[in-house]
Amino acid sequence: MRMNQDERRFDFHGLGAALKRAREEKGWTQAYVAELVDRDSRTIMNIENKGHYPSFDLFVKLITMFDVSVDQFIHADGGARSSSCRKHIDMLLNSMNEKELVVIEATAEGIKKARETEIPE
Repeated sequence: MRMNQDERRFDFHGLGAALKRAREEKGWTQAYVAELVDRDSRTIMNIENKGHYPSFDLFVKLITMFDVSVDQFIHADGGARSSSCRKHIDMLLNSMNEKELVVIEATAEGIKKARETEIPE
């Protein structure tokens, strides 16, 4: 008997960007990370920049090494039901550094406050 399989493909672009950001925050090169996980630096580059799928073993090593939570990538608010605009914004957010995220957070808070002060028609 064959179990039902989920046919959705996981998009590694966002996770790759998060791993890259975490690596850069530590000041590590792709070559150094590749040495730590016993892989070629091109493998690390492809995961970070092209969203290539790592082996499960490498996946676990990388997310553990950089303390990256995968929840936001696996359970992204409704999964397939999310709008393409929301998915695009999520992808952009995942590629930003901490300073850029602070600017985006302040902008979103400003929009929220402006909406709360609007007078209903």
